Amino acid sequence: MRSEELGETLLPKRLALPIFASDPLSSVAYATQEILLVLTVGGSAFLYLSPWVAAGVVALMAVVVMSYRQVVHAYPSGGGSYEVVSKNLGANSGLVVAASLLVDYVMTVAVSVASGVDNIISAFPGIAGYRVVLSVGFVVLLAAMNLRGVRESGKAFAAPTYLFIGGILLMVVTGFVRLAFGDAPVASSAGMGILPVDGKDSLAGLGLLMLGLRAFASGCTALTGVEAISNGVPAFRTPKAKNAASTMSVMGITAVVMFIGITALALISKVHYVDSACRLTGVTGDCSTFAQPTVIAQLAAAIFGGDRSILFYFIQAVTALVLILAANTAFNGFPLLASILAEHRYLPRQMHTRGDRLAFSNGIIALAVVAGGLLWLYDADVTSLIHLYILGVFTSFTLSQIGMVRHWNRALATETDPAVRASAQRSRVINGFGAFVTALVLVIVLLTKFTQGAWLAVVAAVVLWVMMRGIRRHYDRVAEELAVEDADAESVRPSRVHGIVLVSKLHKPTLRALGYAQAFRPDELEAVSVAVEQDATDALREQWLEHGIQVPLKVLDSPYREITKPVVGYVRSIRRTSPRDAVAVFIPEYVVGRWWENLLHNQSALWLKSRLLFTPGVMVISVPWQLSSAGRADHPSRRAPGSVRRGEPTTRSERDRIPAPENA
Repeated sequence: MRSEELGETLLPKRLALPIFASDPLSSVAYATQEILLVLTVGGSAFLYLSPWVAAGVVALMAVVVMSYRQVVHAYPSGGGSYEVVSKNLGANSGLVVAASLLVDYVMTVAVSVASGVDNIISAFPGIAGYRVVLSVGFVVLLAAMNLRGVRESGKAFAAPTYLFIGGILLMVVTGFVRLAFGDAPVASSAGMGILPVDGKDSLAGLGLLMLGLRAFASGCTALTGVEAISNGVPAFRTPKAKNAASTMSVMGITAVVMFIGITALALISKVHYVDSACRLTGVTGDCSTFAQPTVIAQLAAAIFGGDRSILFYFIQAVTALVLILAANTAFNGFPLLASILAEHRYLPRQMHTRGDRLAFSNGIIALAVVAGGLLWLYDADVTSLIHLYILGVFTSFTLSQIGMVRHWNRALATETDPAVRASAQRSRVINGFGAFVTALVLVIVLLTKFTQGAWLAVVAAVVLWVMMRGIRRHYDRVAEELAVEDADAESVRPSRVHGIVLVSKLHKPTLRALGYAQAFRPDELEAVSVAVEQDATDALREQWLEHGIQVPLKVLDSPYREITKPVVGYVRSIRRTSPRDAVAVFIPEYVVGRWWENLLHNQSALWLKSRLLFTPGVMVISVPWQLSSAGRADHPSRRAPGSVRRGEPTTRSERDRIPAPENA
C-alpha cells in the first residue's frame, strides 16, 4: 500500500472497538476466575468476600475509563500515557511509563493466548498436552494477520468480539431468567469441597485484609488494555478524539456489565476454582492430571444444560477465540508505542518504519518473538503468567493521571474563559481522583504480587528503561559527532588517492575490478595479493606478465597463511606514511543466486571489508561479478522484497521494455 493510502486504513468505531478494546472486554473471562482462585486459599470460607472485591474492580474500571476520556481529548496525537507523562512530568518519567507499557503489552499477548487455549482445552480435554504448541502457534497466526495491516486485522477480529459479547450477555440473561423462575443453575464443581491451604482456613485481621487485597489485585486484570484506545486515537476516523472517547465509554459499560453478570452467576451457581485440582474433594482419577474447566465453561454448562450442548460449545468457541484475538490490542499498541519511542530516539529507528502494508512490521515481529518465548518458558500456564501482569498497567495509569493533573494546572494558569475553566477544573478533579485510586491499587499490586513473580516484570521494566536511555545517549552522541560546524573544513579533498585492487587470482572479476579502479583515475594504483601458497603466487605473477597488465602487482608475505591481517596492516602503513592521502580499496566479489552457493565460496571479502571500514581515511568499494545463477532473480516467482512497492520491473522482459536514456 502506498503511503498516500494511510487515510484509507482509518477505523470507524465499529471496527475500532474490537481492535483496541478486545483485551479489556475479553479479560472478564478470567478476572472472576482469578478472584475465586485467590479467595479459595482458605477453602470456601472466604468466598463471601467476592461481591465486595468485584464491586471494587467495577468502581476502579469506572474511574479509569472516565480518567482516560480526559487523556483522549487532551492528547489526541496517540502518545497516550507516554505522551502525557513525558510532557508534564519529564522524559525520565515518560520512559518509566513506556517501559511499563511495553512489558505489559507482552504480558497481554501471553496471558490472553494462554487463557484462550485453556478454554479450548476445557471443551476438548484430550489436547491438554499440546498447550504450549497451540499457544505459540496462535501468536504466530496473530502476528501474520497484523502484518497484513490494521484495517484487515480489524475486519477479521470484529465478528468474534461481537459474538463473544452477544454470547456472554445471552448466558447472563438466561442465567438470571432461570434464577427468577426458581431454577438456579448449579455448576459441576458445586458439589466438590475445597481443602484449605495449611494454616489458611482461619484468617482474621491483617491476614484477612491481605487476602482480600490480593484477590482485588488479581481481579484488576479486568482493566488491562483500557489505555490502548488513548494510544490509538490517530487510527480513528475524524473527529478522532470524539470517536475514541465514545468507543472507550462503550467498552467500559460493556465490560462492567459482563463482569458483574459473570461474577454474580459464578456465586449463584457455586463455581469452585482452585490453584490445584488436588485441593478439590470428589475428583475421580489422578488429581494432578485433572484439567479444571474454566469458570466460563462451568457457567455455560450449568446454564445451557451440560457440557455437550450446542450453546456450551458456542460459548467456549467464542471465548477462546476472543481471548486469543484479545492479544490484538497489544499487537496494535506495542508497535505504535515502539514507533513513537523510536521517533524520539529511545528505540532503534527500525521500529519507526512502516512495512509494505502500512503496519509497523518490526514492532509486530518483536512482540511475537518475546511473547512466544514467555509462553514457552512458562508452559503457557495462566496462573504463572498472571503474576507478571497488570503491574505495568497501573504504573502507567498512576503517572498519566498525575501528569493530567499538572496539565490542567498549567491550562488553568493561563485560561480566562469561565466555561473553559469550569471544564478544566472538572477534568482536574476526575484525573486527581483517578491518580489517587490507581496509586493505591499500584501499592496493593506491588504488596500482593511482588514475591509471587511480579518482581520479574519490575526487573524487565528497569532493564528496558536503562536500555532506552542508553539508545538515546548513543543517538545523541552520533548526532553531535556528525553535525556540520565548518562546511569548508569538513569537505577538504585528500592530497592524493591511493588505489588498491585486491587480487586472489587472475580471472574476469579481477579484470573488471582493475578496469573500474582505473576509471576512478587515482593518483597511484596497484594490485595487491597475499602469498598464502607459493605455487599459486608464482602462477599469478606469470599470468600477470603474460597478459601484459600495466597495473603493478604487489605480493604481501603471510607466513601464517592469513589474508586479512597482512592487507589491513599494509593499508594502515600507507595511512601512517601519508596521513592526508585517501586509500580506495577495490574488492572483486562473486554474486550467486542460491543461498547454499554462498557456502561454497570463500567469504574472506566480507571479513576484510568489516576490518577496513574501521580504518580512518579508507574507502572500501565492492565490484560485483554476477555468476549465471544470479540470473534466477529475473524469474517472476523470485521478486525481491519491496519490488512491488518500489514499482520495479520483476522480469527480464519487463526490464527490456524500459526505454534507454536519450544520451545512452
